[in-house]
Amino acid sequence: MSTHTPASDDLKVADLIARFIKSQGVQRVYGLCGGHIMPVWMALDAHGIRIIDVRDERAAVYMAHAEAELTGTLGVALVTAGPGVTNAMTGIANAHVARASVLVLSGTPPLAQEHRGALQDMVHTELVASITRLARTVRHPALVLSTLNEAAARALGLGGEPGPVYLDFPVDVLRSTPPAAVLLPEFFKPVRSQVALPLPADVQAAVDVLWQAKRPLFISGRGAKGAGKPLQQLLSMLGAAYLDTGESRGLVPADHPSVVAAMRGGVMGQADVVVTLGRKLDFQLAFGSPAIFGDAKFIRLADNAAELRDNRRGEVELLADVTHSLQAMCDAAQGRTPASDSAWLSGLRQQHQARAAKLQVSMQQAPAGNDGLMHPNRLLAELQKQLPADAVVVADGGDFLSFARVGLQAETYLDPGPLGCIGVGTPFGVAASLACPGRTVVVATGDGAFGFNAMEIDTAVRHKAPLLVVVANNGSWAIEVRDQQQTHGRVVGTRLQFADHAAMARAFGMHAQRVEKAEDLPAAIALALQNRPALLDVLVTPEAESSDAKSGLAWVPDLQALSAWDDAERKWRTASEQTDNK
Repeated sequence: MSTHTPASDDLKVADLIARFIKSQGVQRVYGLCGGHIMPVWMALDAHGIRIIDVRDERAAVYMAHAEAELTGTLGVALVTAGPGVTNAMTGIANAHVARASVLVLSGTPPLAQEHRGALQDMVHTELVASITRLARTVRHPALVLSTLNEAAARALGLGGEPGPVYLDFPVDVLRSTPPAAVLLPEFFKPVRSQVALPLPADVQAAVDVLWQAKRPLFISGRGAKGAGKPLQQLLSMLGAAYLDTGESRGLVPADHPSVVAAMRGGVMGQADVVVTLGRKLDFQLAFGSPAIFGDAKFIRLADNAAELRDNRRGEVELLADVTHSLQAMCDAAQGRTPASDSAWLSGLRQQHQARAAKLQVSMQQAPAGNDGLMHPNRLLAELQKQLPADAVVVADGGDFLSFARVGLQAETYLDPGPLGCIGVGTPFGVAASLACPGRTVVVATGDGAFGFNAMEIDTAVRHKAPLLVVVANNGSWAIEVRDQQQTHGRVVGTRLQFADHAAMARAFGMHAQRVEKAEDLPAAIALALQNRPALLDVLVTPEAESSDAKSGLAWVPDLQALSAWDDAERKWRTASEQTDNK
């Protein structure tokens, strides 16, 4: 009996692509239609895969990105040739930096027209090669299935760093019939991430370092998703402090005694051992510099090399699945008494709780600006009150993101990520509301960020994506306005109008309301939550100064992202040079 999957006369390459995508458990594909991808578009529909058609290709990739983040599977975007691909590139770049498992598919002109000036004839692969794990044009039908398997494996990080991949196909190849001999059943098996187990010697070495530490600190990132249970167990056994990042919010509950998020700046300088869990030491963590972390030793845990040795080497480095590494450390440490300073952690925790309580009160009582408009913290405080416990929160913006990052807590949280790619809010929210049915999805976004993909509220309405978009409307690119005022003494090209975003949303059939007074917020939020998809356009004062504005993030210091860190880095380097010269 043959093991081949028989090919019929009407089975085309486009059908193979659809069948492969369905075999990977993909339920939705995000895209914008065009002639060069029409065969795949129609095949997806014929094979029962839902197409979420968007208004801009960038948004399609954002939505696939959110799908991948929230489901742990492959997110798929389908974009047409030429400007379809160039429009998608910002989304691909964001997925690249965020290490999101996204498959982007496109088309090219027929082979007979290649490089002859055909419509939308571009070498897409050269454009996206630097921001993808794989970029390839598939010119022969016999190579389609094997290439799709390779692309899915690369996207999921099998053997390397996860991230976006890109494939395109000449349109005549999409319409061609593949040879029956290559349609092997093995190509339709789901591609799954492989679990790499840690070496026992590395586990023991990590435990030895940690159980001698006085002030251990754990910092989690993308690679720690799913590792909540062993992480919480290890934190409790060790008496360690814990900081999350935007990549791993909700991994450890806020009531865990190790959580000291409000003491972030202090604890980074006090720890004697720092453990990174699937987290790069990027600008958000001062590149791991001794100027900020002092003489602390590092232990690095990651399932790929890119998150293991960037900027600082570890005293111990475990290249393995983070969940299994943490569990192995818990098992190896059974019966051992840690040297950690319980008074240190207790003191940090008390200060954290005091700051958190003070913040909650201050947010609720935040005064209006001289313009009479409410402080953004008033909006966030009321929104937090009405969020269900299992809500999915998407935070977006420049200045407003700084407020939301502190003021909104959720089990599941998404934001623009380390690329700082504002504008993801509404697309992420659309995908989240489709990928997480039954959960409340709320997008909290600044007005500037909202404008990038505001048309996607039309996508939300058409596809009945039950999200709530809350626009903090301060009529400006506030963090840039403040930087210009303080640094240059004048404001140039950073003012916006207080546009009526609610009126636009209503024009697309969405429940929408404009809110100008803080006392109207409770009823407006409650009503919007009951009538999703919905949008609230909330006027807030541009006079409110965010923590990012205060930190110097806007003016981009030379050595570090924040002014205080930049100053510390300069002093440390100067002192090091003076010591070397003695």
